[in-house]
Amino acid sequence: MRKSSPRSRGAELWPAGEIHVMSAGRSADGREVQIPLQQVAPSMAAPLTVVPPITPPSHRPANPWPPNDPNSSQGVPAGFLPLHGGFRDHFVETPEAKYCCEACRLVLCQPRQTECGHRFCQSCINDILSHSNPVCPADMEPLFKDKIFRDVCCHREIMALKVYCRSEANGCQEQMSLQQIPDHLNVCPFFEVPCPLGKCKERMMRKEIPDHLNWKCKHRETGCEFCLTKMPLTDLQKHKETVCPAFPVSCPNHCSFSSLPRSELSSHQHDCPKAQVSCQFHRYGCTFKGLNQDMRQHESTFAAEHLRMMASRNSTLEKKVEDVKGELLERYKVLPALSSRLSELENQNDELREKNRQMEQKLAAMQKLMSSHSEKLMEVELEIRALRVLRDEVENLRGTLDNVWTRLNALEQGGRSGTGSTTHTLASLEAQLKRQDDMLSVHEIRLADMDLRFQVLETASYNGTLIWKIRDYKRRKQEAVAAKTLSLYSQPFYTGYFGYKMCARVYLNGDGMGKGTHLSLFFVVMRGEYDALLPWPFKQKVTLMLMDQGPSRKHLGDAFKPDPNSSSFRRPVAEMNIASGCPLFVSQSVLETGSYIKDDTIFIKVTVDTSDLPDP
Repeated sequence: MRKSSPRSRGAELWPAGEIHVMSAGRSADGREVQIPLQQVAPSMAAPLTVVPPITPPSHRPANPWPPNDPNSSQGVPAGFLPLHGGFRDHFVETPEAKYCCEACRLVLCQPRQTECGHRFCQSCINDILSHSNPVCPADMEPLFKDKIFRDVCCHREIMALKVYCRSEANGCQEQMSLQQIPDHLNVCPFFEVPCPLGKCKERMMRKEIPDHLNWKCKHRETGCEFCLTKMPLTDLQKHKETVCPAFPVSCPNHCSFSSLPRSELSSHQHDCPKAQVSCQFHRYGCTFKGLNQDMRQHESTFAAEHLRMMASRNSTLEKKVEDVKGELLERYKVLPALSSRLSELENQNDELREKNRQMEQKLAAMQKLMSSHSEKLMEVELEIRALRVLRDEVENLRGTLDNVWTRLNALEQGGRSGTGSTTHTLASLEAQLKRQDDMLSVHEIRLADMDLRFQVLETASYNGTLIWKIRDYKRRKQEAVAAKTLSLYSQPFYTGYFGYKMCARVYLNGDGMGKGTHLSLFFVVMRGEYDALLPWPFKQKVTLMLMDQGPSRKHLGDAFKPDPNSSSFRRPVAEMNIASGCPLFVSQSVLETGSYIKDDTIFIKVTVDTSDLPDP
């Protein structure tokens, strides 16, 4: 008995559930082709004890060895195991009963042993366990899944049993152990494989492949006898009839050229004497159509007529050229105006772009300002909450004070007819009342301070711009004239959340040289919380302005650059520096006769340039 060829001969087992083996063959042109070994046919194996007649290859059933789980095959290659039940191979010697499944009576495939000592194929025991209350068919003992185990020893013995080749029906007489079957089928010349070209549906024994590829396969490669192009045999006839450039074809005009290559047919149509053509002067008006061979006679006969047609067409074209020239001259006249308009539009576009850029800068500044204001607003909300708590405490103190007064009145009434102890109690109550009055005074002072801080925070500006609204102008002017209130201070404003702190000071009846005749306006640098982080002296440009409330908006303004040597712009050591500004800012006659006062109110605007101010 010969042994099967080992795996080292180039075969490969693929874990996709089928035995995919590559075997060498040759195509029609002599090239070597790799042939995949397809699924093994079930008819190649025989039952366990009796060998039935072999089914002819063309009527064999479907493959019984489907893909398997490699983890449960105990080292057996995928595709080698049957679909269900045990092995159906033709064994050289009848296997012992201990190797047979108690359910299907075939040689065990992936044997499993029960608690009662019987063996089953894995697929068979799975079928039994799928029923309710499973029992062993051999002794009717109950079965439990967790008490069934692999029989590795039995599996190893079964794999060593001798069998005939699964291609025995085709004439192979090889014998081998069961586990050597895949290696043998890789090289077995009697094993059935499909056509290696892939398109052919025929199956054949491996040894028949060269003959099939050379003579029988409809899809074998062949060459066109005219253009020598390589193609499958099935495409050859269509190639000749449709696209082959060297295939001989006849002229469709039935001229003297009875056969010419297909690639030359197109050029032949231009020269074919039997081809129908139009006169080359048809664009000038000639309507003659005829054969190529008659065209020369027509051209010589109608030469004068062709010249007349060309002259007529030429005069028409000249007239059109003159019309086009006139139209172009008219268009040239409007070109300067269009060019000027285009220049204006370009200038307007540039202005719009500049305005858009400025708006984007303003928008960025506003977003930054809104961000700082939102932070400040959170602080204000916190202080308001503290203010509400203080108000609640004041209300409680007032209620307590009212109760004390009530008790005091009752004690006074009782004291008029009472003893010395009542007098002592009255004295202690008076002391308690005094303490409550003191606490109430402290809370009222804190409440007033919180109100003032809230008003300041509510009107504070953090972008270097102050708009100061002064109400009751006439009354305040009278107080300034009477020397009761000479000047007014605005609310503080800032160049940034961490910037300089500033305010404005106004003399409604003037100050210094402008006293009694002008409104004097000054700028004041105040001591801020972040002065230590800022550059000194103060160098930012300051613009003072009186706002015109009328439709003309003719605001009055003045600007100055701080003197770095002046003490007014050094870092403050007191609450605020000495004011600096314009004693003769605006005359009272101009102020009171124009539209600067409306509803007894004036508006003053102070702007500090923050464009070149560094961040602290």
